[in-house]
Amino acid sequence: MKRPVLLFLILIAIGILYSAWNIFGPVVSSKEKYFYIHTGSGYEQVKNDLLDKRIIPNAFFFDRIAKQVKYDKRIRPGRYEIKEGINLVNLVRMLKRGNQAPVKLVINKLRTKEDFAAKIGAGFETDSAAVMGYITSNDTLKQWHLDTNTVMTTVIPDTYEILWNTPFKKIFSRLRSEHEKFWNAERIYKSQKKKLTTTEVYTLASIVEEETNQQEDKGLIASVYLNRLKKGMKLEADPTVKYAMRNFALKRILHGHLDYPSAYNTYRNTGLPPGPIATPSSRTIDAVLDAPETDYIFFVAKPDFKGRSNFAATYQEHLIFARAYQRALDSLILSKNQN
Repeated sequence: MKRPVLLFLILIAIGILYSAWNIFGPVVSSKEKYFYIHTGSGYEQVKNDLLDKRIIPNAFFFDRIAKQVKYDKRIRPGRYEIKEGINLVNLVRMLKRGNQAPVKLVINKLRTKEDFAAKIGAGFETDSAAVMGYITSNDTLKQWHLDTNTVMTTVIPDTYEILWNTPFKKIFSRLRSEHEKFWNAERIYKSQKKKLTTTEVYTLASIVEEETNQQEDKGLIASVYLNRLKKGMKLEADPTVKYAMRNFALKRILHGHLDYPSAYNTYRNTGLPPGPIATPSSRTIDAVLDAPETDYIFFVAKPDFKGRSNFAATYQEHLIFARAYQRALDSLILSKNQN
């Protein structure tokens, strides 16, 4: 009698240990760092996805814990981090509480609305088509006092933490809120001193952003364009032609490109384009706001090809710099062809 009882107790102990291991042990695992629950998913869908991705080893213990805490009654969509060593109880608690891991939306330089939509679509539950539908509708944008040309002025390059299942309207609202914080009283005052709106500063900064990577030259390049605006001259900015043509691979702007029909082509039109041609960094925007007073009307790359520019107040002086650059460029091309 003692042996069967002992065996029975051992089996019970094994069962308890097995259950405890499955509930409190590190049985949760995943090759992927995050688990996604889409909006509208039901309990069975979530459970099956967990099984399909081999995050949980079986449904038995998951079902019992989930139903015990009534997780099966309310599913919270989102992006959840599957941490190494997490147990089943903590997994269910995390899902039940909706303790999401936010997405780090890193925005650097974007050239087009399509680029922006693709980035949002790749990082969030909303798709790029929905984003494009929103940012290409003047009816939608008028609540923000924006239109399809100026909409990208909302985007200040930075890193933003946003929940994965946030609808795009709320994502845009968050970006707009950060935009309002960026344009503080000091920056608005500086833009007014330049006799520009904040939208115009952003648009000019986008051209400067595309002209150079050299921070030391950005303010001087801005001064060239500001002087041209004051004189009523055309900006004749090469990056605006690339943007108008949507050909960002162009290395050299030729005469045939200059007549491309577009409101963004500053060789055809006087003044700033109707909206930005890229998302400029905050440093570039500040370089425009802090642009020095100069007499410069022209600039051209230096012949040492180190990225800096020569600036000139007269066309005659500019021609000297331009010819020096052209000679250096011709020499470089010849040298490459010979090799």
